[in-house]
Amino acid sequence: MKPDDAARLHKNFALPSAPRFAGRRLIIAQFNTTRVSSLHRTPWLPKCKVVLGDVNGQFKTVFQKLGALHAKNNFAFAIVAGSLFGEVKEDGRSSDADVQLLLDGKIDVPLPTYFALPRHPLPSAIVEKLETSNDEVCHNLFFLGKRSITKTSEGIRIVALGGQLDSNIIAGQSKDKYSPFYGDTEAKILRGATSADILITSEWPEEIRKRSRVEFKPDVEPPAQQCISDLDAVLKPKYHFSTSGNTFYEREPFFHGPNDETDNLYPITRFISMAAYGNPNKQKWIYAFSIDPSTSHPTAPPAGSTACPVTMSEKKRSAPENREQALVYDDGSRGRKSHKRRRGENRGPLSASECFFCLANENIATHLVASIGENSYMTTAKGPLPTAQTFSKLGFPGHMLIIPFTHQPTLGSMEEEERQTTYAEMQKYRVAMNKMLKSVAGDEYGSVTWEVSKASLPHTHWQYLPVPAELIQKGLVEAAFKALAENMHWPNFKKVDVADGFEETSDFFRVLIWDPKNVPAQQTSYVLRFDEKTRFHSQFGREVLAKLLRLDKRIDWRDCGQTQAEEEQDVARFKEAFKEFDFASE
Repeated sequence: MKPDDAARLHKNFALPSAPRFAGRRLIIAQFNTTRVSSLHRTPWLPKCKVVLGDVNGQFKTVFQKLGALHAKNNFAFAIVAGSLFGEVKEDGRSSDADVQLLLDGKIDVPLPTYFALPRHPLPSAIVEKLETSNDEVCHNLFFLGKRSITKTSEGIRIVALGGQLDSNIIAGQSKDKYSPFYGDTEAKILRGATSADILITSEWPEEIRKRSRVEFKPDVEPPAQQCISDLDAVLKPKYHFSTSGNTFYEREPFFHGPNDETDNLYPITRFISMAAYGNPNKQKWIYAFSIDPSTSHPTAPPAGSTACPVTMSEKKRSAPENREQALVYDDGSRGRKSHKRRRGENRGPLSASECFFCLANENIATHLVASIGENSYMTTAKGPLPTAQTFSKLGFPGHMLIIPFTHQPTLGSMEEEERQTTYAEMQKYRVAMNKMLKSVAGDEYGSVTWEVSKASLPHTHWQYLPVPAELIQKGLVEAAFKALAENMHWPNFKKVDVADGFEETSDFFRVLIWDPKNVPAQQTSYVLRFDEKTRFHSQFGREVLAKLLRLDKRIDWRDCGQTQAEEEQDVARFKEAFKEFDFASE
């Protein structure tokens, strides 16, 4: 690695002096549990936050009470984990007389307040405002969204899944971010967050009361879902907040088993379900807390805690679905898979230190790195599909990977600011390489870029490959992808641009096709959406192009090995051709 590349690596991976902000969703926090009633007697406490249960339209009174408490305690922010608004009529209008007053700013919201998506529809007037205001209802009142990942200024990760599970929602159909329903795939996508300090859900995790001795006698049993149990098992949140009608429930803390991912420590989760405001049982509807995300997990289970009551759905089936999470796959793995990993394939996603797409991995093949940007980097593919002779005017294979720094399975699972800047830079790399092709070969070569966006894979990336322009102009590239998908009995491709993928509720395969007769930025996008019933394999894009380019013997990248000297020669030739267009070196 050259000195300038080493310096850029240090620049991009040194710990920042202050966490990044997540747009308008700025939440400032710190934590350790305490009761609201005792806050005035403990002035030494860090700045606390509060979580509320169902408000059910009584927000005018609740905000007044919250304002009085805030005046004494100076809370950082509040979260409404339940329903902020009351029931909605069939025409979408709310029975809450104060909704319009809230929208007009005539009801004071005393501190930054974030509300979750409830299990019933939001008032139409609120939805209309949210659609035009970046999820801000009025001053200090913000919508968390149906599924969201928020990183606060102090580095706290908040993951939210709102609404109720609808098993009839199939991949790609749950498009309305304000609809009070989610599909199992949407919950699965959030598992890609890999960790959380706070988890907020409208429904309970299945089996959460197992091993608990805390009495719970609800008026109505809260709905519980296995997919939310999966979130607890994967994310290991410090706090999990939900709601339970007129009954408050605070389970004993539970610990997750130690493993390599946790440095053999014991992550602790506290599950707390809030009662509704004004409930007849006078159960707790507001809860104050503080959290320190930098605090290490304990070295042993604390007194009074229980073992984790929830079990991953994959472990309940004979054929584990998440085995792909244990694989370092595709053109970065070099075929390595340790015995430790084979013995523990169900212990969760790969860490960044194990992932061969993460520059944090000390075993990464740094000699393949061709350019390092601010949010992503580019490398030549290990075992490239073409050879240096395939595209005679290039003199190098041209098979490239564009890889985000962030260790996430999909772009859509990244936090908002991270996702947007990363996607923009990945597109910038794609366009820069198209310009390079144009400068070297005129209109002879176009390009194909493809991506597998799948929640069970370890680290998202794009693959880029030159192709003869005539194959694009004759429609053969498009036809080849569609034909092989049809042969596999997979869903149909759709001509659609899904941008950074955040609005997608299913796994998908994306292919971007560029014709050199167009401007380099122009692309034609085709997307194949699929769910867990589709046995999709991550080598699909390579297989299509191998058959199209008559490189069938090179479908498996492990059959295309090169010496390090050959790899370094290809990288050097690529860098020479690309240096005029490498914005990252400026």
